[in-house]
Amino acid sequence: MNAWNAAESADFRGPLDVTRAATAVLDAQDRIIGWSPAAQRLLGYTAEEIVGHSLESLLPAGSAAAQPLPDALSGSEAHTVRHRDGRILHMAVTICPLAEVSGGGGARPARVLVAAELDDHRMWESRQAMLHGLATQSPVGLGIYDTELRLTWANTAYVREIGLASDEFLGVRADELYPDGEFVTEGYPRTLDAVMHQVLETGEPILDLHFVGQQPSDPGPDHVWSCSYYRLQDAHGRVLGVCEDAFDISGRYQAQRRLNLLVEAGARIGTTLDMTLTSREITEVVVPDFASMATVDLLRSVLHGGEPESADGTLPALVRAATRTAEHTPDGPPAGPHRIEYPPGSLQYRSLSSGGMVREEGTMVVPLRAGGTLLGLVTFVRGAPSGFDKEEIELADELVIRTAVCLDNARRFAREHTAALTLQRTLLPQHLPDQSAVDQAYRYLPSDDRAGVGGDWFDVIGLSGTRVGLVVGDVVGHGLQAAATMGRLRTTVRALARLDLSPDELLSRLDDLVGQTAEEQAAVVGTDVGPDDVATGVTCLYAVYDPVSRRCTMARAGHLPPAVVDAEGGLYFPDLPAGPPLGLGGLPFESLEIELPAGSLIALFTNGLVEGRDRDVDEGLEILGRVLSDHRRPLDELCIHVLAELLPDGPAVDDSALLLVRTRELDARQVAAWELPAEPAAVGKARELATGQLREWDLEELSYTTELVVSELVTNAVRHAAGPLHLRLLRDRTLLTEVSDTGHTSPHLRHSASDDEGGRGLFIVAQLVQRWGTRYTPYGKTIWTEQAFPPHYPGAPRPAG
Repeated sequence: MNAWNAAESADFRGPLDVTRAATAVLDAQDRIIGWSPAAQRLLGYTAEEIVGHSLESLLPAGSAAAQPLPDALSGSEAHTVRHRDGRILHMAVTICPLAEVSGGGGARPARVLVAAELDDHRMWESRQAMLHGLATQSPVGLGIYDTELRLTWANTAYVREIGLASDEFLGVRADELYPDGEFVTEGYPRTLDAVMHQVLETGEPILDLHFVGQQPSDPGPDHVWSCSYYRLQDAHGRVLGVCEDAFDISGRYQAQRRLNLLVEAGARIGTTLDMTLTSREITEVVVPDFASMATVDLLRSVLHGGEPESADGTLPALVRAATRTAEHTPDGPPAGPHRIEYPPGSLQYRSLSSGGMVREEGTMVVPLRAGGTLLGLVTFVRGAPSGFDKEEIELADELVIRTAVCLDNARRFAREHTAALTLQRTLLPQHLPDQSAVDQAYRYLPSDDRAGVGGDWFDVIGLSGTRVGLVVGDVVGHGLQAAATMGRLRTTVRALARLDLSPDELLSRLDDLVGQTAEEQAAVVGTDVGPDDVATGVTCLYAVYDPVSRRCTMARAGHLPPAVVDAEGGLYFPDLPAGPPLGLGGLPFESLEIELPAGSLIALFTNGLVEGRDRDVDEGLEILGRVLSDHRRPLDELCIHVLAELLPDGPAVDDSALLLVRTRELDARQVAAWELPAEPAAVGKARELATGQLREWDLEELSYTTELVVSELVTNAVRHAAGPLHLRLLRDRTLLTEVSDTGHTSPHLRHSASDDEGGRGLFIVAQLVQRWGTRYTPYGKTIWTEQAFPPHYPGAPRPAG
C-alpha cells in the first residue's frame, strides 16, 4: 500500500479512465465544447469559464507543449498544462477521436481529450507492467480459481508447472488437477479444496503451505510446492474467487529433509555401546524417510568384539544385525543376529569384493568402514521407479560413516568389556572350598554394559585354628583397571590374612599398601597424589569368625556394615566403627567383636546391591533385612530371593556382590584344651595329655609326631616366655596342635650349623607336619601345626550349626 491508500486500492480504474480523469470534448478547431467536473477539480476552471475557448489557452505560451495535438493517441503523452492560478502542471494526456455525425448545426464534437496527473499515471503504468510481468515472466505460478474453485486463469509459470495446454485444465477443479496431493504443513487442512474454502469463507490469507503431489503431466516422483492463498474481490467487495501463488521448492525441501535426517542421525545413532542396537538405530532413522527397506550386515568377528577378519582371498562371514521395512510393525521383539550369505554377482557380493559402494536401480550397498577397515555392509532399497540422486548418495555415505564410527566404538568397548569380564572372573573366586566354621553361598552380578565391569570382590579364607576370614570390597570405577586393582587387593588380603592378623591390623597394612601404590604412580607420571588413582577410595570389610569361641571380630574401611541375623531371627546391623576408605589415611581402623550363636546368619555385600538409581541405601537395607528375616531358608535360596527383590531388572549400574554365611560351632568332642605352668615339668605332662587324647580319638598313629611337636613347642615356650601355657588339640579336617604363651616373639626356622647345640627342633617339626605358623593375640602368641589324618580314619564329628 505504498503508492495508494486504501480507497484507491479498492478502485480498479486507471488514472486516464474517462469516468475519473479530467475530460474535455473538442471540436474540429480544438475549441473546448465540453468540460467534466474532474477537469474542473484538476485545472481550476469551471465549465462556464473554459467552454468556447481554444485548447491552446490551457497550454503555456511558447513551450514545446504548445504544438498542436495529434488527432488520436494509442497511448499517452506527457504535456504541461497551466492551472487557473498560474501553476504549471505535468499531465499525462490521451486523445480519442469521435465518429463524425452528418447533419445538424453548431459545433460538433470531434475528439475527446483525457488527462491525469503524470505521476499518478506513471505509477499506474508501473502497476500494469508488474501485473504483466507476473503473468508472463514471474517464476512464481499464479492461478485464479472462481468461487466454485474452478481454475479460470493461470500465468505462464503456472501453465509450465501443470505441463498441459490451457484448454485441458482451465475450468477444472483444484482437487481434480492434483487428486493425490496433500498439504503437509501442520495445523492446516490437508486438501486444496478445504484450504481454498477456508480462505473464501474467512478472507484471511494463508502463506507458505507445503503441498506434496505429482505434476498432472508427469505422474512420477513427488514434487513439493510452497503455496499461498488470498481472496479476490472487486471494488464493491464482491468475492470473485481465490488466487494461488505456488513455487516448486522440491530441491530445497529435499535438501532440508536430508539435513533433518543428518541431525536425527546424530541424535539417534550410537546412543549405546551395543552394536546390535546401533545397527537397528540407523535402520530406524532411514526407513521410511530415505528408503523403503534397510539392512545392516556385520562381519561375524566384529559383532563379537574381535578384530575385523584379514583379507585372505575369501569373503568374510556376515551376520544380519538389523532389518527394517516401511511396513515394519513392532508387534514382537526384533529378530536377533543371524548368519547371512550372498550369492556371487549380488550387489552385496560385489561390494565385499571391491570394497566400494555398488548401486543398481533402486538399491544401494554402502560398506561400513572405520579407519579403512571393513566392518560390514548397509543396504538401502527403494521401490521402483525411484532411485538415488547424487545428493542422496552423498547423504547415504555420510550416514554410513557416522554409523561405522559408532559401531567401531561399540566394538572396541565390547572387546575391552569382554577382556575385563574375563580378567574379573579369573581374579574372583572360582569355587569357595567348604569350611568347618561356616556354611556359605554367594552371588556376583557384574554391572550392565553401559557402566562396564567394576571392581567388587568377595572371599572366604580358611585360617589357622579352624577359623575363617570373610572379605568383601569395592574398587572405585569400572573397566580393566578396576578389575586389575581388585585382583591385586584380593591377593594382598589373602596374603595378609594368612599372617593371622587381626581385622583392624590387616586393614591398616592394606591402607599402607594402597597409599604407597598411589605415591609410586604419581612419581611415575610426575603428578601429585590425588583421588584419581583407582585404588584410592576402595572400601573393604574384613571379619574373622572362630567356631570354637563363636566370636566374630570385624573391621571396615568405609564399607557398609554386615547384616546379622541371630539363631532366633533377630536382625541387626552391628555398630561397627567406620574407618576411612583405603588410601585416604588420617584415622585408625577399629575392630568390633561380637558373639554369634551357632546358626547365625551373616550377610556381607557391596553398595551396588542395595543402592540404585531410584532407591537410596536405607531403603535397600530395609529390603535386604526383610528378605534375610526368613533366615532358615537354604543359603542359595536366600541369595536368589535377595537378588530378585533388590535387582529385579538384572544387573545395575554398579557391580553387586553378596556373601551369605551361616555360622557353626565345633563339637565339644573335637576340642581338647589344657593350661600348664611355665616350668620344665610341663613338657612331660603335655606329652602325656596329648597322647592320651589321641588314644581317645583313635589317632594313635599320630602319637609319635604329636609328642615331638608338643615337646618342642612347650619347651620353647617354657624357655623363652613367661606365664601360664595353653595346649589345645583340635580334631577337624586335620589334627591341629596349638601351644600358646604370653610372649610376643616367635621362633624362626633355620638351618643349624654342625657345631650348633640347638636350633634343630623346629626344623624337624616343620618336616613332620603339613603346615605350621604363628598367630598373635592381644595377650601373646600361639604356635600351631597341622597334621593329616591317617588314610583309614573316618573323620571328626560334624560341627554343630
